Amino acid sequence: MDLEQLDDLSLKIKTTIDQIALTADHIPGVVIIHNLQIDFAIEYMSERGLRELGLSLEEIRVLSHEEYHRRYFNQDDAKNYVPKLRALLERSNMNDAVSFFQQVRSSAVSDWVWHMSSMKLLMKDNEDKPLLAITVSFPVDPLQHITGKVSRLLEENNFLRRHYAEFSKLGQREREILKLVVMGKNANEIGNELFISPSTVETHRKNIKQKLKANTSYQLSQYAHAFDLI
Repeated sequence: MDLEQLDDLSLKIKTTIDQIALTADHIPGVVIIHNLQIDFAIEYMSERGLRELGLSLEEIRVLSHEEYHRRYFNQDDAKNYVPKLRALLERSNMNDAVSFFQQVRSSAVSDWVWHMSSMKLLMKDNEDKPLLAITVSFPVDPLQHITGKVSRLLEENNFLRRHYAEFSKLGQREREILKLVVMGKNANEIGNELFISPSTVETHRKNIKQKLKANTSYQLSQYAHAFDLI
C-alpha cells in the first residue's frame, strides 16, 4: 500500500470515528473502537468508559494489548468469548455481531462488574480486510433487579467456566445422550432415537455421571443448559 493509499485510509478511519463520537456519549453504555490490524489497538473510547477506567485515551494506548486486558478484564471470561470474536473476524461479514458477558474492573483493587457486550465489524480496508470493530458494553447491575433471564445467563456463564474441563471429557454420543436424558426421555426412548440398545444407553449414562461428577438430575441439567445442549 503506497503513501497516498495510507493517507486515504487514515482519513476514512478518522471520519468514521468522528461520526461515531458525535452520538457515543448519549448511549447508556461504553463505546469502543478497535483497530484489528494493529493488535486490537483502541482507536476510540467514549467518555463514559474513560471515566470508569480513570484513564485518558492516550494512557490506554501506551498499554500493550496484554497489559490492558490483564489489568481490566477477567481472564477466565476471555477463554469463553475470545473464540467467538475470532470467528466473527474470520467470517468478515459486516452484518454479523457477537454478544457476550464479561467481567470488568476499574483497578486491581476494584470488584469485578458484569457487562453485557456486543461487537461487530465497523470498517474494512481497501483490500476488503477487517480493519475496525465497534463494541458497545453495558454494565449489568444486580441491585437494579435485573431480569431472571439475565440472572440465569450469568449463573450459567459462571458454571460453564468452572466445569469446562469436565464437560470437555464427553464425546459427541455422550453429549447427545445427556441432552435426551435432561429432556426426560428414558433408556428405551433414547435407544430408539439413536438406534442403540437400552443397556448401551445406561452404560453411557453411567459414564456421563462419572465424567461430570454429577449424581443428580439437577446437576446434569446444569451442564445441559450451560453448554447449550438444550
